[in-house]
Amino acid sequence: MPIRDLNLLLALDALLREGSVAKAAERMHLSASAMSRTLGRLRDALGDPILVRAGQAMVLTPRAMALRDQVGRLIDELQQVLDAGTQFDVQALERTFTIRANEGFINAFTANLVQMLLAAAPKLCIRFAPKSNKDVNALRDGSIDLDIGVLGESGPEVRVQMLFRDRFIGVVRAGHSLTAGAVTAERYAACRHISVSRRGLHSGPIDVALQPLGLSRQVVAIVPGFPAALALARESDLVASVPERQTLAARGGMHGFALPVPTPTVVVSQMWHPRVDADPAHRWLRSSIKQAFAPLDE
Repeated sequence: MPIRDLNLLLALDALLREGSVAKAAERMHLSASAMSRTLGRLRDALGDPILVRAGQAMVLTPRAMALRDQVGRLIDELQQVLDAGTQFDVQALERTFTIRANEGFINAFTANLVQMLLAAAPKLCIRFAPKSNKDVNALRDGSIDLDIGVLGESGPEVRVQMLFRDRFIGVVRAGHSLTAGAVTAERYAACRHISVSRRGLHSGPIDVALQPLGLSRQVVAIVPGFPAALALARESDLVASVPERQTLAARGGMHGFALPVPTPTVVVSQMWHPRVDADPAHRWLRSSIKQAFAPLDE
């Protein structure tokens, strides 16, 4: 049975995005019982249960998962058609944007970034979500509007725009032995080190660069973020290796030095799903963020 009722399509989009009858009902401003009846009509129309019980929760069927992005794009494109004749007024924009970024980025840049955005759109709300992983599904299902960071395993459809480049440097407390004299690869490797890894890894690109020299680091602490690495290095003789630009303010009073081995350039980008490409508010957000970081990329 074909779906001829636009309200049914809107309800299907809500169910696919939320994965819950109750949350979809709230999104559609309907009662839970009304949404349950609508789900029944959709099941008949599609010949698929759409949502099925899995323990205490409901999960999407494989057919529903396959439809989610397609239906979402249709609804977004329809909204863009309806909005096409409306002039975009950033001063009147009332919207919450969710941006996923790591702790170091948030600590370093969000104060100035939020002030800049609110100066243009005073009714805006910016929500920063923790970057526990680089799962692209959060962009696909609309849980986040932008993902800012180093590009990971993104889907083929995800749009990417570079914001700025960074490099890793070594950082030690004031008075550390590495503050005097040239920091050679041998002196650097002879110290004890902090590894920054959300996955708890001991090694990374620095260790790969040390191997041809017959050197290796002794990693004695592993932390999930750069702020924690700097706090530990500030109060110990351990060496932290952190992005230079993202940690400029956080490492005040500490000694930074160029790493004695070459490491890959860090490219920080903003990423989004193509369904919001033409959304005027989202385009303004992306353009504003790109402009904010333009001086760093000169």
